[in-house]
Amino acid sequence: MSQKNKDDSAVPTPDQKPEPTAPPSVEPPKTVTLPETELAQLKAEAAKAAENWDKFLRNAADFDNYRKRVAREKEELTRTARESVINTLLPALDNLERALDHSPEGTPLHDGLLQVQKQFERSLAEFGLDEITVKPGDAFNANLHEAISHIESNDQPDGAILQQVQSGYKLADKLLRPVRVVVSKGPTAEATATADKPAEPEKKNSWFKSPFSK
Repeated sequence: MSQKNKDDSAVPTPDQKPEPTAPPSVEPPKTVTLPETELAQLKAEAAKAAENWDKFLRNAADFDNYRKRVAREKEELTRTARESVINTLLPALDNLERALDHSPEGTPLHDGLLQVQKQFERSLAEFGLDEITVKPGDAFNANLHEAISHIESNDQPDGAILQQVQSGYKLADKLLRPVRVVVSKGPTAEATATADKPAEPEKKNSWFKSPFSK
């Protein structure tokens, strides 16, 4: 037989099905029997590893809590130091305001004091200091204002602010110093009585007699 015929016989025809190949043989797992001493040692080492892992987790949690506590203490220390420094500087800012109130506007002294005040306020604003502003007629708020006196007023109702005596400030949404104000007690007793008294009807002169009357 020729070489060609030999090769043709090795190739299956379309009608022929290829013979199934046998799956690779898988050896069954081997069972290893350890001596009692080695088995006990492995169990002890496994228990020790579990104990060490538990310690690691607890130490990691403790360190995270410590890191957070140190960050809070540092922030609190910074805030306390900032409040202390600003409270020390506020009287100087108050004196600047008084000097401005008693210096004539348009003079070199007034303009110089005004520039110093603005620079002072800008510097303190960088540390988070905000001034609390009020005007006459605003309602008194015990959370922001401190009433140093109450005065009767015919122009403002009870509980309205009449005058600001000293500026107030907030530091990072915390009240550092309330605004000191004069508060109205309402109208005076005489004004209230006059307002409540009904108007008297107009009286006609009894001695006057109309020339047209009979």
